[in-house]
Amino acid sequence: MISQAQRQVSQDRRILARSGQGSAHYSRSKFFNFDVEQGLIEDYHHQRNLLVGEDFIVSLLKGLEHEVGDAAGWLCYQIGFEWGKEDAVLFQSWFKEFYNLTIETTNLAFALETWWWPFTAQGWGTWSPNLSGRESGFFYIDLYDSAVAKSLGYVGKPVCHLYSGLLAGFFSVAFKQNLCSTEIQCYAMGNDFCRFLVGSEDRIQAAEFWITAGANANEIAERFEAGEFPAESELEIDASTV
Repeated sequence: MISQAQRQVSQDRRILARSGQGSAHYSRSKFFNFDVEQGLIEDYHHQRNLLVGEDFIVSLLKGLEHEVGDAAGWLCYQIGFEWGKEDAVLFQSWFKEFYNLTIETTNLAFALETWWWPFTAQGWGTWSPNLSGRESGFFYIDLYDSAVAKSLGYVGKPVCHLYSGLLAGFFSVAFKQNLCSTEIQCYAMGNDFCRFLVGSEDRIQAAEFWITAGANANEIAERFEAGEFPAESELEIDASTV
């Protein structure tokens, strides 16, 4: 049975949605609706949520590795990619509802911050997108407090494949392009934050080739800015060793 207080919360949310106010907040009490009797957690956009701890994340990833081995990272990327595509469609719907705007008709930085703040509220971390190189076919996303990397700790390699897929899926839909993503530095490698490269498939392949060869994020950026690309034969040799 829905209480009077719950009815009032729903009514207030509808009013705020129509006015466009209160839609960019991080308040736990406003973003989440905890239905204790039903054991359900619904967020501001009427999506069901599940609260989990670090042990759950670690167990999930270790379980995937046990089942599919080295393909676990690829599988997480694909899950994230589909998630990102669906979330882009959902975002464009509620962004239109709240603000009567689209990604094409508003300030891009405002739209992207509006898209990401629910992820911050849900515990996925904060971000800093740098789209200055977009015209050149690539851009960077810095992620702070990755739920995956923070849970796994130092493992000496990139682990945020789910985030990579999420970013690739979202931006593919938002920018109407076929985009890929890869993590070029990670908290789990000892870095202060995670950094993702988003761009065309050939740029991502080049970046991953250089990472395998030992290049860091700054060196990869310098090579792209200099217009450098590995030879196609090198990429084929590298792929054959995977």
